[in-house]
Amino acid sequence: MRRNRLAALCAALALLLLCGCGEDAGVQNQRLVALIVKSTDSEFFLSVFAGARAAATEYNLELTIAGPETEEDYEAQNRMIEEAVAAGAEAIVLSAIDYEKNAAAVDAAAKAGVRIVSIDSGVGSGQVSTYIGTDNYAAGRMAAQAALEGVEGPLYVGLINYDEGTANGQERESGAADALAQSGRAQITAVVNTLTEAGHAQADTAGLLAAHPEINVLMAFNEPTSVGAARAVRELALSDAVFFVGFDSNVVTIDGVQDGCVDALIVQNPYAMGYLGVESAYKLLAGQSGGLAAMVDTSTQIVNRENLFTMDMQKALFAFEQYQD
Repeated sequence: MRRNRLAALCAALALLLLCGCGEDAGVQNQRLVALIVKSTDSEFFLSVFAGARAAATEYNLELTIAGPETEEDYEAQNRMIEEAVAAGAEAIVLSAIDYEKNAAAVDAAAKAGVRIVSIDSGVGSGQVSTYIGTDNYAAGRMAAQAALEGVEGPLYVGLINYDEGTANGQERESGAADALAQSGRAQITAVVNTLTEAGHAQADTAGLLAAHPEINVLMAFNEPTSVGAARAVRELALSDAVFFVGFDSNVVTIDGVQDGCVDALIVQNPYAMGYLGVESAYKLLAGQSGGLAAMVDTSTQIVNRENLFTMDMQKALFAFEQYQD
């Protein structure tokens, strides 16, 4: 009897050891993917992280996440690329701060054998296997169209943009400028490139509106600049005088849609950028690159007071909350 019990105990212990070894082997076999973005504290990138982590779990990848303290610090981002390569990352998913100034670091990473996926904002390297994000030129045209439909008569437009080296902001401005010019009744009165921080954007927006009181349309092209511009419009009591179009989902701008200081938001899909970026990295490492498109458009939607509370718009606005663990 004791022999039977001893045999059963030994078998159980052996099974536990085998299971433990299997789990260790699974962890050891995980391939390392580095997600490097422009910022780690905006609601936009929190949603990117949620999508990236979901894909990493699904495809059994080890995922690291890094980003500088400010969205202008391309040098810190370059160091993070170098550090990811040194740490053994086999793929990097990158939202580049500067189209040109991040390119050499990306080229060096690719030369070391790292596969590159670009999300949100492109980089000037021929080593990028796929870009996943918004069609930014089309999104800029969408912003202009919202203003053209919302304002009668001549449009005197002020643009609040961010770093001039960042591809997505410049593409959005170009799309908006072309659509406004083609309308025949709009002119861009002034353009401000501000720091990608809400306080700076608010101060620069207030200065722009004071210098150009004729402005009746305002556009801002990412989350922090939109938050700052919305606050400026509200505090200056210009909600009725200025038609404001912003980008991305943030509690400040969503509240602004309700109280009137924001007239429309161009809402992207950052969760999909994170998820598809990491999924694409997995496919590259698994030798499945044949099916990858050079560019994947994750789509945009216009949110305004008329559709704010529809189910589809609520899903677009609060994607991050839906996907939290």
